[in-house]
Amino acid sequence: MSRGALSQRLVLPIAAYAVLLVSGLQTLVVPVVGRIEADLHVSPTSAAWVVTANLLAAAVLTPVVGRLGDLRGRRSAMIAVLAVVVAGSVLAATTSSLPLLLVARVLQASSFGLFPLSIGVLREELPPSRLTTAMALVSGMLAVGAGMGLVVTGLLMKGGGDYHALFWLSTALSLVGLAAVCVLPRRSSATRGRIDWTGAALLGLGLVLLLMPLEGGNSWGWGSRRVLGMLVAAGVVLAVFVLVERRVDEPLVTTRLLRHRQLGVANLAGLFFGLTLFVAFLGVSNFVQAPRGLAGYGFGATVLAASLYLLPGSLAGVFTSPLAGRLVARRGARLTLVLGTFFAIAGFAFLAAFHSMGWEIVAGSILVNTSVMFGYAAMPAIIVEHAAPSETGIANSLNAIYRSVGMALGAAFVVTVLTRNPIEGLPVPLPHEEQFVVVFTVAAVLGCVFAALVWFGLPARQPRVISRGRHAAQAATMEKADH
Repeated sequence: MSRGALSQRLVLPIAAYAVLLVSGLQTLVVPVVGRIEADLHVSPTSAAWVVTANLLAAAVLTPVVGRLGDLRGRRSAMIAVLAVVVAGSVLAATTSSLPLLLVARVLQASSFGLFPLSIGVLREELPPSRLTTAMALVSGMLAVGAGMGLVVTGLLMKGGGDYHALFWLSTALSLVGLAAVCVLPRRSSATRGRIDWTGAALLGLGLVLLLMPLEGGNSWGWGSRRVLGMLVAAGVVLAVFVLVERRVDEPLVTTRLLRHRQLGVANLAGLFFGLTLFVAFLGVSNFVQAPRGLAGYGFGATVLAASLYLLPGSLAGVFTSPLAGRLVARRGARLTLVLGTFFAIAGFAFLAAFHSMGWEIVAGSILVNTSVMFGYAAMPAIIVEHAAPSETGIANSLNAIYRSVGMALGAAFVVTVLTRNPIEGLPVPLPHEEQFVVVFTVAAVLGCVFAALVWFGLPARQPRVISRGRHAAQAATMEKADH
């Protein structure tokens, strides 16, 4: 087998591994924030920035990295990103300083750009008949990696392990990814031009102003001047961003991407399924860790045991994501998204009604995770169908931003509901069982709203095959529409 043929065969597993790495790096550190707080002798608020800084940096870097892949070639961009991630992982593994750890987490945040780059590589390298299923499988790795990251952390930290081991592990995994990406075929860039740094700065600032109050609103107070001021400022900055993008010759985000109805639905899907994933993750984790003797519910699970309740749903994604991809190819994205939303409704409704036994928690989690897999399968198919090849990176980056905002909203919602009105007279603050029921019920209701939005917002059928020939014709039409 020639080197070129071998590279072609390895495109899908390399892209899947890269995206698995993205989600694993995102969740790997979440369970050890308390350990970092104790080891570095910092406040809980300061330690939480280990997660928050990563999320904020990802919001800023992802669109830049996606555009860089469109302009300079996706293979080159992936190599650069993974080199930065390795540097960040080594720094995190060798420092005991919170400021340096935050710098390391910012460097690791560049990994979020691997998702749009991987989708772009699949679009370049795979035949149309394999593309939809391949994108579904790679997208599903976002949820699979999140669950696996939690389990790996629990195993390494069992018995009081040193949290630095997690960053040595991420170093090794990133080096494997770097070596694998070097095998990808060399391709010329999808388009020519430059990065709109003004637009990137405005978009990044707007996203930071939006995400910071979503992350800190529960501790700052949702009606505080800081939260309301940041949200208003975010709206103003993002409005200015749109105005600027309409006036520059080579915008970071073309106005067509901002006003396209199908792409808008795909982005709202990213928002909903990001929220769904984190509501399930945080809701289930907090519920199973509650001590039944004190709260009257829960299973008193450890961090590791709590992750095991979520693991079956994550592992099921290996099988459900390609199944969802075949459904997209045969019946269209609209049906797949609606079906995925029904899985979310069923899963959250089941968790709200039945949660007294362990198998019920696992079953509800599998249903919700299956919904996320179906959503993640449909979104890149919609984007690739309606975005020009030169816009693949930035279009998928925008979708990733919506997904991150959805995750932040989901986390803020769960934390806000569960920390209000704790059970009185307990040595530790614990929510009432009814508060978990509220969380799962509201998520199910949001699923009903989103299902209606998808049904009326997308055409009844999507093309069964995404052809390169049609993309070439579309690209020319899209270029004319932008001028």
